[in-house]
Amino acid sequence: MKTKANYPYIYFFDENNVVFVYKIEAERYLTLDELHHTGEWQTYEIESPGEFDRFHHEEYQPLVGRGFAVRLDEHVVMLENINKQIQKHLVRQGDAPVHITVSESAAGSLRFGLERPKTVIGFPDFFEIGPLWRLQEKDGQDFRFEWLGENINTGMDDYEHEIKYLNTLLEIEDIPEQVSIYLWTANNAKEQTGIRYILTLLAGKSNDIYLINSTDFDNEIVDMQDEFHHITHTSEIHPDKLKHIFETVKGKPLSDEEKRQYQKEWRELAEGKQVLRIWKDSRIISVSEDYYDSLILDTIRSLQQNDDYILTARAVGATLAQMQEPVSDSYLEYRIRHMVYNQKLELKGIPKSMRHYSVRLPAKATL
Repeated sequence: MKTKANYPYIYFFDENNVVFVYKIEAERYLTLDELHHTGEWQTYEIESPGEFDRFHHEEYQPLVGRGFAVRLDEHVVMLENINKQIQKHLVRQGDAPVHITVSESAAGSLRFGLERPKTVIGFPDFFEIGPLWRLQEKDGQDFRFEWLGENINTGMDDYEHEIKYLNTLLEIEDIPEQVSIYLWTANNAKEQTGIRYILTLLAGKSNDIYLINSTDFDNEIVDMQDEFHHITHTSEIHPDKLKHIFETVKGKPLSDEEKRQYQKEWRELAEGKQVLRIWKDSRIISVSEDYYDSLILDTIRSLQQNDDYILTARAVGATLAQMQEPVSDSYLEYRIRHMVYNQKLELKGIPKSMRHYSVRLPAKATL
């Protein structure tokens, strides 16, 4: 699909000699769901493809009463171009600190807990699972999105995760160079992998960057109660305690040498196509895809009585409860489906989500 900008308008040429014209009215990046509710669309018809190069909407009359079908992947292309134009004309100002976390849930807690002014960016991804191969490049991102789309039930609509991911990349690009950046992490593979990726994305910026390990600080300076034992993720910490951690932080920005070390570790992770990582002995370790399969099977065996089928969501929850560092529940559900396909488990229902089907061990496996 050919496109050109005439800000705040952007033109999209369809092969049927139709031009879709979008007027940008937002000052933030849009999602697919917002594409038809924010801004203004009009449709025009031209005589030939060559006419598009000199097309200007004010010289034409918009079509009225005619509708055109546009494929979902074309909507995605339109949205990416619209968001790039929003970025190009975005007015960046202020010196409020920027907080980045590899969790939308943790980002919500930081927005609620920290004093204003501040900007909080929550990276919408689960870096402990899925391939990281060349993720800082478009072909690597496409490879990851394809793997996730084929294997993981995220509960999101088609392309929703991809658009949120790409919009977050734009937000990180937009960070002004005069502001301080605080990267929040914790002792788990998801957040430790994520901050190495983010530091690679920030490599061209001169900002002071501070690293806050929320679980380390929570153990050191927060009065621990029973329910806070075994905290492994920033998202598990109450907003008030995150505020206390931030206000108590003492330290220096990461040195250039420290940044280079994290970036080196990221490059090593991004060389392979492994799909599962754990945090062990203060290191990110890639493990085999079936690393949790035995635990899943043992859990289902303990739940199963009289050859009953076990709801997959129940099996996933019971498995997570036994793990010292929980992994994405979507990954465990993926492994259950994989074991169904390999006849290690039997299926009842339709596996469109973990709440729509049940599984059990084959009769011979329960003896």
